[in-house]
Amino acid sequence: MRYKEFGRTGLKLSEISVGTWALGGKDMGPVDEKDAIAAIHAMMDNGVNFIDTAPTYGRGASEEIVGKALEGRREQVALLTKCGIRWDEGPKNFSKGATRDSSPGSIRKQIDDSLRRLRTEYVDFYLIHWPDVNTPLEETAEVLKELKRAGKIRFTGVSNFEPDQLEKFYDLGVLDVIQYPYSMVNRTREDLLRQYHDKGVATMGYGSLGAGILTGAIRELPSFGPSDARLGFYDFFVEPKFSKVMKLLGVLDQIAQQRGVPVAQVTINWTTQCGIVDTSLTGVRSAAEAEENTAAMAWSLTEDEVARINQAIDTCLA
Repeated sequence: MRYKEFGRTGLKLSEISVGTWALGGKDMGPVDEKDAIAAIHAMMDNGVNFIDTAPTYGRGASEEIVGKALEGRREQVALLTKCGIRWDEGPKNFSKGATRDSSPGSIRKQIDDSLRRLRTEYVDFYLIHWPDVNTPLEETAEVLKELKRAGKIRFTGVSNFEPDQLEKFYDLGVLDVIQYPYSMVNRTREDLLRQYHDKGVATMGYGSLGAGILTGAIRELPSFGPSDARLGFYDFFVEPKFSKVMKLLGVLDQIAQQRGVPVAQVTINWTTQCGIVDTSLTGVRSAAEAEENTAAMAWSLTEDEVARINQAIDTCLA
């Protein structure tokens, strides 16, 4: 496993981390709990020491699975969860019954609910998942500082915030880490990641495997159900972008074949070698996937291979 200094936190964390959105089921298809726990254990057994989850992943289901997986092993990992979204009565779906709420009272309740599901007394990182335009950032920042003083969280940050909001959080002194989508098929936040990485803020990239499209496992246009979050959250499971990604995948196939490795390992190395992401979230559903993903850390792409991929990205996705 390869490790990096995680911003200014003083922690040295694995270059890949466990992404658990899919493990919540519901939003991204069904998942077997035993397989999910085995996947987390396999990632840890192969040196991964960072796990990312959120209440929104299956409306608490992902946090519950992570909590079960970490029984007796909590101190082996840095644990991250998120806040800023609460539910009214309704379906367990990200887009239905969910309200963005980063008000102090709501966050106090959200952290206690998360700690209960995660079976822990604290989390290492607590991120505001999505911005809440109805709550002043100053109020949100103050409650995060309060939770730090209470020992419930160690470090704070945000995910999916716009540049002006990000700068305000930085000025308020609560921006230890940021998290944005980052992959070959989504480089929209590349400049923000680079800017704050240069400032010493820890950076995380999610969606590094493109919900499976950059592993080579999806070769035909999928027909996801209407409630599947992949269809609404990603823009490459519809035409014309799907076919463009398939052309890019052809270049990744060539490198993978020459290396004698799965395509997913080529993808993981490209992301971790980009220089602006301290850890890249990699989703896993089984121990076999975890073994495959962590094996990517045993080798690195050459400069020529990186250049080939970058050229293919520019050409195929234009």
